[in-house]
Amino acid sequence: MSEVPLETLLEATLFSAGRSMNMNELSEQLGYDDEEITEAMTNLQATVKRRRGGGLQVVEIGGKWAMEVKPIIANHLPKETKSELAPKLLKAAALIAYHQPMPQSRLVELLGQRAYDHIRELAQAGLIGRRRDGNTRRLTTTRRFSEMFGCPHTDRKKVKAWFRDMVVSSGMLDGMESKLALRDETDSDGGTQTILELGEDE
Repeated sequence: MSEVPLETLLEATLFSAGRSMNMNELSEQLGYDDEEITEAMTNLQATVKRRRGGGLQVVEIGGKWAMEVKPIIANHLPKETKSELAPKLLKAAALIAYHQPMPQSRLVELLGQRAYDHIRELAQAGLIGRRRDGNTRRLTTTRRFSEMFGCPHTDRKKVKAWFRDMVVSSGMLDGMESKLALRDETDSDGGTQTILELGEDE
């Protein structure tokens, strides 16, 4: 039996995992060094992109790789095929989308120490990106976030505007355990900023 190409192994591994994976995970699971993984992953990304009529794509998000449905196709999928996000994570995801780029320290102020666990789980699911900014991190949404929430945009600013419009006009998150509330807050410069708040779990 001939040896299975690394690209094929990577594709099968990402598809089976159903989440984003970093180089260390892929290297340990498949037994190849980081350089080999990186080269093969780049080749796999190009191969998948060239496939005619394919519904999937390989993306790199925050140093992690994932196989996901193309955004242009996601909106046409049956609702039953879309993943559900736990209410506890939906709180954090909603706040990040609404205020992005959101300082991690600000999310911790709003949700307490549990925010660190939520951030880690959201990042592992490929829904948010984390970028170091001084003593904290800036949190933003990803393509996978747009796919899960049915957002037609992937650009961060457009996702933010879309999410704000949906929260205000259509009550898209009425099904979550916590109720959304908007209030005005005066910032350090004396200006007014609209803040999204989430109530406590029942």
